[in-house]
Formats: sequence, C-alpha cells, structure tokens
Amino acid sequence: MNEHTRATHTPTALPEVTLSPGSPDPALQPRLVVTDLDGSLLDHHSYDFSPAAPWLARLKQVGVPVIPVTSKTRAELISLRESLGLTATPFVAENGAVIGLPPGWCHARLDRPGSGLDGVVIKHTGVDVGFIRARLNVWRKRLGVRFTRMSELDLSQVMALTGLDEARAKAARQREGSEPLIWEDDEAALANFRLALEGDGLTLTQGGRFWHVMGKASDKGSAVDWLIKRFTALRGRAPLSLGLGDGPNDISMLDAVDQAVVIKGCHDLAVVPTNTALYRTKETGPTGWAEGVAHWWGRDDRRLAAAPRLQTATA
Repeated sequence: MNEHTRATHTPTALPEVTLSPGSPDPALQPRLVVTDLDGSLLDHHSYDFSPAAPWLARLKQVGVPVIPVTSKTRAELISLRESLGLTATPFVAENGAVIGLPPGWCHARLDRPGSGLDGVVIKHTGVDVGFIRARLNVWRKRLGVRFTRMSELDLSQVMALTGLDEARAKAARQREGSEPLIWEDDEAALANFRLALEGDGLTLTQGGRFWHVMGKASDKGSAVDWLIKRFTALRGRAPLSLGLGDGPNDISMLDAVDQAVVIKGCHDLAVVPTNTALYRTKETGPTGWAEGVAHWWGRDDRRLAAAPRLQTATA
C-alpha cells in the first residue's frame, strides 16, 4: 500500500499540545494552517516574510501548526524552516511529491526513524525524478514540443529566473519527485503534451514561475489530506484547517481545507478553487497572507485574540 494513503494510526501526543501556562484549551477544536510559500508567505521577488511574522508568532504561541506546502525542494526547506520558526511542524515539498514529518508527527509502527540529523521522516508519494526526466525526453522527441527542464539549465540561469542566490539555486535543483520546466510552445502542443504525460501516470501543474511534472498521485491537496488525517489520529480530534496560496498549483490544497485564502498574485493566472469558504485578499505576498489569516481567525477565536500582538516573530 502506498504510505500516502494510510489514514488509520494509533493516537499519540504531539509536542504542541503539552499543557503549560498559555497553552491552548484542550476542550476547543484544534487548528491547522497549510500554506504555499513563494508569492504567499514569502514575497514573490524578495522572499521576505516580515509582514506575516506577527501572525506566525501568535500561531506558534497558541500551538497552531503552520505547515509549508510548496514547490520548493526538501533541500531548500532546510534553511527556510529555520528562519520561519517551523522546524517542529511537517512540510510538503515539490508540490506534494515529498512529505517531511518531524518526530512529534511520527508513528512508531508506521514510520521508519529519520536518517537526518533533524530526525525528519521523509515520505515519497509519487515516482522518482529519474523516471520523470526520462519520459520528458521521450515525449519531447516524439511530439516535437519545445520546453526546457530545470535540470538542463545552468546554475546562473536558475539564479536569474528565480532570484535565488547560488546556494539556494543549487538546492532548488535537488529534485526528488518532480521536474520543473519552462514551456516554450503553444497551447495546442501543451494539451497534447499533458495527455501524453497522463498515459505515463504523470501530471502537469502550473506554478508561479515554472510548469511542474510529477506523479499523478502527488499533488498538494492529496498531501494536505494525508496530513490532516495524521493530525486527527495523533490529536484524537479533527482540526479546523486553513489554507493559503496564490497559484494554480495551490487549488487542490485550497479545496482540501475547511477555510481557504487566495492571495492576490503577482501574475495573471486564474486561481479558482471550488471551496465555498473562500476569501480573496486585496494585498499580495506576506501582507496578503496576514490579511487572509486575520479575515478567518482574527475575531472568532479567543485563543488567538488573547495572544499578544507581537510586532516581530519570536525565536
């Protein structure tokens, strides 16, 4: 059985619910935030998150996990999770192809111990990137379509396209279960290409900068659904879930949560979830992120209302 589909686990305790002064009331419904990074929690151009820092601090203080769900790689997330203060929460990388579980989210019988220094357990939900790249080469030649894979770009090109420094650009190239590409052909060719990929069990999704090819079972929504079930098993109660994103590749995630926020993007791409509990922000990036969290949770939750309105993120 694919581990991505497992939903029944013996409940255990999570670090966030250890009771201490200022801890959340266990009688209240737990909460969970899942969020895109680029163009959402992080500014599309500068990668700054300071406008969202006060809300991140308040959520951390009251024990609400904030989970990055991103097209970024696991390697990219190592330093980002540190700077965002999210090392105790899971992450979803490569648009759902990789799920990382910190120790507090692991099950003794279902999860092998993490091999890294941080103890994170990695779950791969789809196919290996080597298979994806091989099939992309086959279909490019067979269909005569034009695109460039990220792995075909040199480091300076990746840096120019993404605005990343050299170290982060190297990390962005360390793919495990997806391959970004730059589409250089027309819409008709794109439709034929998409159909060809589906025959290989692959899917194509559009991000803010690249198109992404991954296994059909690997998407942000499936990964979020899996994490919500894991959270429910560990906590013993289903959370009220809030999702925030700005791109087409976020739609499945936004449809997997109870409350959704479409952050105004720095692009003209359509982002149309079917979730009826939907808010669209007026602001972009981390300012829009804070606006979206405040819209849903700024007034109705006494835990959040009682938390100090910090001006900077806590350590």
